[in-house]
Amino acid sequence: MQHENTQKYIEITKKDLPLRCPQPDMVSWNSHPRVFLEIEKEQNHEIICPYCSTMYVLKDNS
Repeated sequence: MQHENTQKYIEITKKDLPLRCPQPDMVSWNSHPRVFLEIEKEQNHEIICPYCSTMYVLKDNS
């Protein structure tokens, strides 16, 4: 099932890595080019997509 690209806050887990935006379950007709985001290197385990401003938060960062 595909989702609209309207969600601006997404919690992810380590099984979702490597992180890319747009996510695989998002519709592709209105998406920006795929970009990989290195959330593991961020101190607070949050990163914002430079294209769509979606914030991703890594929840199981242990």
